[in-house]
Amino acid sequence: MKKIVLVVGIGILLLFPLSSTAQFHLNLGNDSPIRKLQMAEMAVTNLYVDTVDEQKLVEDAIRGMLEKLDPHSSYTTAKETKTMTESLQGSFEGIGVQFNIIEDTLMVIQPTLNGPSEKVGILAGDRIITVNDTSIAGVKMSKEDIMKRLRGKKGTKVKLGVVRRGINDVLTFRVTRDKIPVHTLDAYYMIRPTIGYIRIGSFGATTYDEFMTALDTLQNRSQGRMADLIVDLQDNGGGYLQAAAQIANEFLQKGDLIVYTNGRSAPRQEFRAQGNGRLRTGYRVVVLVNEYSASAAEIVTGALQDQDRAQVVGRRTFGKGLVQRPIEFPDGSMMRLTVAHYYTPSGRCIQKPYVKGEKKEYEEDIEKRFKHGELYSRDSIHFADSLRFETLRLKRTVYGGGGIMPDFFVPLDTTQYTRFHRQLAAKSIIINANLRYIDKHRNQLKRQYATFDIFNKHFQVPQSMIDDMLADAKKQKVEPKDDNELRQTMPMLRQQVKALIARDLWDMSEYFAIINEENHIVKKALDVLQGH
Repeated sequence: MKKIVLVVGIGILLLFPLSSTAQFHLNLGNDSPIRKLQMAEMAVTNLYVDTVDEQKLVEDAIRGMLEKLDPHSSYTTAKETKTMTESLQGSFEGIGVQFNIIEDTLMVIQPTLNGPSEKVGILAGDRIITVNDTSIAGVKMSKEDIMKRLRGKKGTKVKLGVVRRGINDVLTFRVTRDKIPVHTLDAYYMIRPTIGYIRIGSFGATTYDEFMTALDTLQNRSQGRMADLIVDLQDNGGGYLQAAAQIANEFLQKGDLIVYTNGRSAPRQEFRAQGNGRLRTGYRVVVLVNEYSASAAEIVTGALQDQDRAQVVGRRTFGKGLVQRPIEFPDGSMMRLTVAHYYTPSGRCIQKPYVKGEKKEYEEDIEKRFKHGELYSRDSIHFADSLRFETLRLKRTVYGGGGIMPDFFVPLDTTQYTRFHRQLAAKSIIINANLRYIDKHRNQLKRQYATFDIFNKHFQVPQSMIDDMLADAKKQKVEPKDDNELRQTMPMLRQQVKALIARDLWDMSEYFAIINEENHIVKKALDVLQGH
């Protein structure tokens, strides 16, 4: 594979060429569009009735051009570019969320796992509207100004006002800033005696090394008995394409195509397996995805599915596959222009359809899937014959046209978490009860449960903790509709609390070891591997 740095951000694919200087011919004749634009800018700057900010005028013109293109072409000022680069490198301290600005409101795309925001209960989809009682929503505040308010030295606190879908009240979270974790693997453990499990949260600079360390650990723990592997890419929003290609390389034979890119002015570029992977044979593999698996996660999934190296379980992925080229300006600002699409080995374009200039409609795609029933029934998903493709070895039917469709569909179960449970979580009642319990009993728990295995087999959430939680909920006017809803809530509530306690006593692997036992997509993967 050529050593070109490719980056998939949250829903975008960024291509950094070896030279960042854009090479293109400018037609500056008197009748050229560029000359016309230059004349308009000069006229406004020199003749307009009021004084104008020439820099802002030009930046608004660039943004105006890009807004009429695809959803991921963008422009950032010099300061915004510097800040974004820092966040990609993880070299900052703050609240730990990935976010986008939608309609002048900060929307959390994904809280950093085990980061300061995730620990207090901030969720994907939350909209942060105030920071320390200062409104940041609907006030035309720049992304740079918002990030200034969210960032700060480790140990300092910030008060956030959050709006959450389905909750009428504005939620308040007090976040203690911290060094943002740089690990991209959320968890790895032996989920069954012969089945390993690795969950990749995103694809970063260290993902491949982390993955190989996890693999070494699992093989040592199983003493060579690991026969199958589950790779969990649920909620994985992307990251470095190069890291995704490295992971896919571990599973594929020499010369196998992983992904290729192609565009009007960007010639086809292929990424192929080198044939030195440790998982090329000898292991059955299942990849887990859902509607929030995107970009680099879709590259890995599509490659392993098309090459018939893995079976895919879950729901149709998001469908983000646009290659972007950064064009740097002399003042340090940058334009990221979409120059190509990426394609799976069978030729499927993963990018879901979009209307140029209609970003709002594009961003509401997941909500539309909810409304027309796709997340609940495979039968509600219809593909045109023109989108039909075949896998390369077994000639199985797969479809293009937006996202990766799994081999085994798992419907979303909206009854698993009751309305009362969701309200307990939204009001931070669960997380606060957990924090109080851990603070009071941490040493006792460590003494009583020397290992996670002992904890997992014998620990039960004490009724006194549940009673305190319900009392706190009642004070906040959060109550079950009836005794039946309360009974339905208890099993999942107890499991979640136990997982949170395990997380705080050990780490995220132990959290997922508990919570995955009721994850329907994980359970289906186990059924597939165990022949049920």
